Amino acid sequence: MCDQHEDEIPSRKRGASMKIIFSRKGFDSGAGGFPSPIFNGVPISLPIPTQRRSVTTYDHLGLGEIVHGVTKGRLTGGSLCHHDPMFEAGRCAFGQTGAAQAHLQNNGVSVGDVFIFFGLFSESGRSDRHHRIFGYLRVEKIFAIGAAPGEDMQPPGFTRPHPHIIGDWNANNSLYVGVGRTAKHASNGLRLSRAGDGVSRWRVPAWLRSTGLTYHRRPDRWDDDETLNVVGRGQEFITDISGNSEAAAWLEETIRDIDGEMRASPR
Repeated sequence: MCDQHEDEIPSRKRGASMKIIFSRKGFDSGAGGFPSPIFNGVPISLPIPTQRRSVTTYDHLGLGEIVHGVTKGRLTGGSLCHHDPMFEAGRCAFGQTGAAQAHLQNNGVSVGDVFIFFGLFSESGRSDRHHRIFGYLRVEKIFAIGAAPGEDMQPPGFTRPHPHIIGDWNANNSLYVGVGRTAKHASNGLRLSRAGDGVSRWRVPAWLRSTGLTYHRRPDRWDDDETLNVVGRGQEFITDISGNSEAAAWLEETIRDIDGEMRASPR
């Protein structure tokens, strides 16, 4: 199994930086064609459809009826999907490769950093499309599994084969594994898009402008300290929060919210 793999990336050195990675995943207008749904108050991130490097269907994940309804029959329970990030029993395994993985490496993403997963959502039967946070991963191990990984690279504790161990990939193909969960409620604190505004106009914590966010360096991306105009494409946006107690508190509060503990106060 991959926890024995010789290419595991070394643990973070003492005193190293702390990063949050805002990671865009799931259905959107380009992949899947629709927002992921919120059913009975629960955000359900639908994995994007694929025709290769997968043996997992929406039926395997119990999402067959949902994806059929959301896509008006374009996708069915038998359609293959890219099941990534993968959450199971309080753990998460997330694969990345190519330019997006190079961006993570170039910015020093390492053990101890936290992925905050977000995507496009809307309430069932409503038109309020918005970005929201739906899950997280605290990185405990990173595996450089390479261009042609085999079944022995499957992360332990996960029932379905991870797509990044199937087929051919870029040479920097990697897996990030650690504690991770998905949100069980669509709280206002996990919503990113400003209510009544465009999907890509985010309400953000004031500290984010000072710590900076990759792909968002231009001043005109920021209307003010709490409003960010998010780029239309891109998977991983990274901010270094080293030594910033306000940012660290926001991160822990966000994780508690995902875990089902309500926020003490609004964002």
